[in-house]
Amino acid sequence: MPRQRWTTADVPDQRGRVAVITGGNTGIGFETAKALAARGASVVLAVRDTTKGKRAAAEIAAIAPDADVTVQRLDLASLASIRAAADELRATRDRIDLLINNAGIMYVPRKTTADGFELQFGTNHLGHFALTGLLLDRMLRVPGSRVVTVSSAGHRQGGPIDFDDINWNTREYSRVAAYGNSKLANLMFTYELQRRLSGTAETTAVAAHPGGSDTGGSRTSVSLQPLYFRALFALVRPLLIQPAAMGALPSLRAATDPAVRGGQYLGPDGFQESRGHPKVVTSSARSYDVAAQRRLWTLSEELTQVTFPV
Repeated sequence: MPRQRWTTADVPDQRGRVAVITGGNTGIGFETAKALAARGASVVLAVRDTTKGKRAAAEIAAIAPDADVTVQRLDLASLASIRAAADELRATRDRIDLLINNAGIMYVPRKTTADGFELQFGTNHLGHFALTGLLLDRMLRVPGSRVVTVSSAGHRQGGPIDFDDINWNTREYSRVAAYGNSKLANLMFTYELQRRLSGTAETTAVAAHPGGSDTGGSRTSVSLQPLYFRALFALVRPLLIQPAAMGALPSLRAATDPAVRGGQYLGPDGFQESRGHPKVVTSSARSYDVAAQRRLWTLSEELTQVTFPV
């Protein structure tokens, strides 16, 4: 890649392109949407709370008056909602250039989705798997189209994924391990999707992670820790946490940099990939297990009843 300190100034002209961003009303998703809209993209904020989505769209319009920003209701914890959202997007969009699978939940207590899946795995992985499969045919013939899935450094706390007990029915539940599994699944999904896309479509699949970013999820994760940890973290926080706008850069580069290739993974270039400008990074050894990737894909198709046109 030609530059090491890639910023929003390096985002190419996005006029004529359509970007669908899950969770685009807050945090990293909002910063991603704002940057793409400012460069001319038609942006769809796919969000669970449309009131918050409309507020975010208005805030972007105040910054970029010519921005084309719309709001689409999407609850990734409900396959019915995902199908409804996909139907609406397919009815109104004949092409999608960027699908940015950004939304996610982190370290929640054990709950299930509307369809009975463990909530973190069901939302972070299965929801995005289903949405991607239902929208992919709007992307396959679009030159330069990309599926960008946002993982996390926390994927290293996941795995091996127990494919026989995805919903933690026979084990003591660990919210940290469950989150790690969902983020590991994001990467395994990206790598397997890219393998299926290779040589057959204009579309590529890329992954990114934001490092330590100042978002609601990161603040919640710290609040769950013991008091001594929170006190220690307050001292080192400036070294590990960056603004959400910086955390969005890996997603933006993954989505728009012509030098990025399918199957790559981008994250910050600083200490332990916590802060800094985006570069290509490597993920855990488990994430590259091809047999596990394929097993995850098959299981995901069975659970969501969504098959891909590749």
